Amino acid sequence: MRVAIVTGAGRGLGRAHALAFAAAGYAVVVNDVDDAAADVVAEIGSHAVANRDDIADWDGAARLVDTALSAFGRLDVLVNNAGFVRDRMLVNLGESEWDDVVRVHLKGHFAPLRHAAAYWRGEHKAGRPVTARVINTTSGAGLLGSVGQGNYSAAKAGILGLTFVAAAELDRYGVTVNAIAPAARTRMTAETFAAQMAAPTTGFDAMAPENVSPLVVWLGSEEAGDVTGRVFEVEGGRICLADGWRRGPTVEREERWPVNEVGPAVRALLDKSVPPEPVYGAG
Repeated sequence: MRVAIVTGAGRGLGRAHALAFAAAGYAVVVNDVDDAAADVVAEIGSHAVANRDDIADWDGAARLVDTALSAFGRLDVLVNNAGFVRDRMLVNLGESEWDDVVRVHLKGHFAPLRHAAAYWRGEHKAGRPVTARVINTTSGAGLLGSVGQGNYSAAKAGILGLTFVAAAELDRYGVTVNAIAPAARTRMTAETFAAQMAAPTTGFDAMAPENVSPLVVWLGSEEAGDVTGRVFEVEGGRICLADGWRRGPTVEREERWPVNEVGPAVRALLDKSVPPEPVYGAG
């Protein structure tokens, strides 16, 4: 039986992921900082355990990985999902609001990943086969930016960079690392985007968090072993492969650029380029 850890799994997307992995036959470590984790374990029944460690705490993240190993003897999938928002315009954003959001999102991805990766490397070096999967959670705010969410956008963009590096470094051990940018109804979005997130009275509920989980479960499967270092936007019934930064139009000379020639050269590049996607909430 494959074993998955899901952080922030007491509610919203994390809860949906945990239930979906359980339905697919996985044992699940349900992580959240309050009693909601135990509630999800009760929903799953057997083959699930709760963990209440702070995933952005170094020792807490280690205990989270140890929970999977102690309870089930192995770890195959890590879903980094936990997070929260402290939205402010930059001119009003306080230091603690910056630090707290960057800590829970960015360090909260790195610390569990670091401890899980050490375990998988050890398994690989011991000659035991590893088919491990990491699914990180970024956001449209990390891909494009979002007005009023400078701290959250920066943290989610950092997760993208971490995903690409981890995919390159861990491939040799049998580990894939991908990221999703989901849009769904959660505590973070229900108030900020109330009209967009409201559940319809009839028909398909496109913003239900359960819509995101099938992609997460597939990325966690052995079948997805050839997919790594990729980012997927997922919302309702839509899955979109998100392309990251790519080198665009280029101009080059074999000497230092004179300042008075830089402007015309840059403007010529801009004329050849595709305009960037707009920042969420801009304009």
